Amino acid sequence: MTTVTLTHVSKKFPGYDGMMTTALDNVSLKAHSGEVIAVLGPSGCGKSSLLRIVAGLLPPDSGEVLYDNVSLAEIPLRERGVGMVFQDGALMPHWVAEKTVGFFLSLRHREAEVPARMRRISEITGIGMEKLLDRKPGQLSGGERQRVAIARALARDPRVFLFDEPFSSIDAALRTHARLELKRLLREFPVTSFYVTHDQQEAVAMATRIAVMRAGKIEQTGDYLTLYENPLNLFVATFIGTPTINLFSGIVRHHHWYGGTFGGFSVRSDLDDGAPVVAGVRPEAFRIAPSDDAVPVRAESVVDHYSERLQVIDVLTEFDRWTITVPLDMRVKAGDVLPCALDARALVYFDPKSGRRIG
Repeated sequence: MTTVTLTHVSKKFPGYDGMMTTALDNVSLKAHSGEVIAVLGPSGCGKSSLLRIVAGLLPPDSGEVLYDNVSLAEIPLRERGVGMVFQDGALMPHWVAEKTVGFFLSLRHREAEVPARMRRISEITGIGMEKLLDRKPGQLSGGERQRVAIARALARDPRVFLFDEPFSSIDAALRTHARLELKRLLREFPVTSFYVTHDQQEAVAMATRIAVMRAGKIEQTGDYLTLYENPLNLFVATFIGTPTINLFSGIVRHHHWYGGTFGGFSVRSDLDDGAPVVAGVRPEAFRIAPSDDAVPVRAESVVDHYSERLQVIDVLTEFDRWTITVPLDMRVKAGDVLPCALDARALVYFDPKSGRRIG
């Protein structure tokens, strides 16, 4: 297994207007041996460019990529051992799956290993991969094409595995099963992996650590719970979590935060009176019950989420509108007036100008 290190990697491309567009901006990231890192971010944030630079398909403008502390530029192509799975599988349209999977091994006169490798993949995933071997890509479903692409990558005995949103073109039901299959394979064949996605559930399911990207920069890395409960800035706070975090504008008075609906909560003592501060609180951090600190709110809309056994409710007051979640058996209806209080321990504060976390 291989440790992959990106040190101060930057990359620009010429835009349509002749100006240079920054794809990666001073990115540093380390994937330890056998670790799966999910690179999570919106479209156009630089995720795929990062993957291609790790693969050696793109040279960085500055910085470098290291495999086990050796510069990727110094490693011959034959010795890099990169297995890559693209969104559409990228299979040769006129080759049957057996030739696709065995191509790398055939170049090294190891064709005899293909059947055994396919049998092992079938055993792990529970899918009869051997039944797909005589089919061309046009005869395979989207999920089957991706299974063949993953088998092809595994046949290379990769040092590094790179996934570029491999299941984005598969419907939701199959996607969940495909993730499970891939998770089993990565346990059986532990390979240092980068998994690019914009899907939070996929990132949580596949990765041990998540790197959140925006505009060519890595905003924060950590496990999902860390990103969810301790975001470093407003972007991470709003990007991570479904439903999204609630944000309330307010100001500081005598070392306490005050907003339109809620207030009186302690903040950092070094903040000036009158300083604007945004308070964030997750939808589950509210309680619906009569209490001294509860305020009356009106339920504007109610959506039942049966699989999670909860209701997602948009509520409003004269000053604010926000989202809360309650157990499904509470049975709130649109138009109901509810006593609502928030758990001050769940509050996080941000500078509205820089977006940085300040408490």
